[in-house]
Amino acid sequence: MEIIRLSGYLADEKLSIAQKYLAPQAKEAAGLEGSSVVLSDEAVDALVRNYCRESGVRNLKKHIEKIYRKAALKVVESGVAVDAPQPVDAKADAAPEATADTKTEEKADSAPAPTTIADVLDQPGEKTPEVTDKKEKEKEKAPAALPQRMIIPESYSLEITVDTLKEYVGPPVFESDRMYDNTPPGVVMGLAWTSLGGSALYIESVVEATISSDNNDVSGDSGQHGRLHTTGQLGDVMKESSVLAYTYVRSLMNRQHPENKFFSRNIIHLHVPEGATPKDGPSAGVTMTTALLSLALNKPIHPDVAMTGELTLTGRVLKIGGLKEKTIAARRSGVKRILFPKANTADWEELPANVKEGLEGFPIEWYGQIPPLVGLAEPSK
Repeated sequence: MEIIRLSGYLADEKLSIAQKYLAPQAKEAAGLEGSSVVLSDEAVDALVRNYCRESGVRNLKKHIEKIYRKAALKVVESGVAVDAPQPVDAKADAAPEATADTKTEEKADSAPAPTTIADVLDQPGEKTPEVTDKKEKEKEKAPAALPQRMIIPESYSLEITVDTLKEYVGPPVFESDRMYDNTPPGVVMGLAWTSLGGSALYIESVVEATISSDNNDVSGDSGQHGRLHTTGQLGDVMKESSVLAYTYVRSLMNRQHPENKFFSRNIIHLHVPEGATPKDGPSAGVTMTTALLSLALNKPIHPDVAMTGELTLTGRVLKIGGLKEKTIAARRSGVKRILFPKANTADWEELPANVKEGLEGFPIEWYGQIPPLVGLAEPSK
């Protein structure tokens, strides 16, 4: 069986769908059609960012319907609305003429109903259970009655804005993806693909303990001790990525900074926040490596940079999936520069202009290109 993966709606697309379809339908269903009760575009945008990050619009539709129902309740409680007059049904007002056939039908209706299937079959002209079931199904298919519309004075207006949104749908479900305004040494923002689309994925690293050569049989200069352990409910693939990143960054430091014995003399703790959420996948390889390099050099990276990419043991950056969702997450987090594998260049070029607006993309083929772009090394001349 072939699995076809479809990307979700962009925030701009959700806003357009809400404006053209979801909001008008919810407004009419709440009996507010033609009134000055308005859901602002900024409020819808806040719904998309803070409440409804799913790829589809079903949850967004539920929230908009909930908002208009509560708005209708506010209108009723204010006492300004009156029920609109119901249309007159001519057939209902016409006086029925009693005829012999009508009386016969009334007598038939008043007769005792058969109690068994045999009784039904014995009565001539009676409907079988199959016919009865068919009639019941036709009744179920009949269109539901339209909601009763309210007449609201033109002078009355109600606008649901970002500031009042909490009164209708409660506190935000999602907070900002950005945990740090300025990342300290050892912390780097990565990008991940989740069931809700893209999200920021921070990698944190700190020195847990320093090992002195006096307490060990092995000299600190030999590089045989010093180790890494990880937390954050990482999957098997992500654990392997952390081991690979640790090995690669030690090799990089030995080549470029042989006098720096940081990894030989320290026990490093690497953590991925939101420990209750399982995480897996190889695309955090370059992020983990950069976090460890930043810690070893005691230098923070630029705060407006995010990255994604799988790393090999020789430093090559491999293709990843979900670049569109990750780019949206980067933009939502206020990122200005995004680093991604060179193999994903075609995916980057296919992204709509509004998704890449304000973002500077850098395709990376080898890890050595990353440190100068994030402030950990001088650009090569």
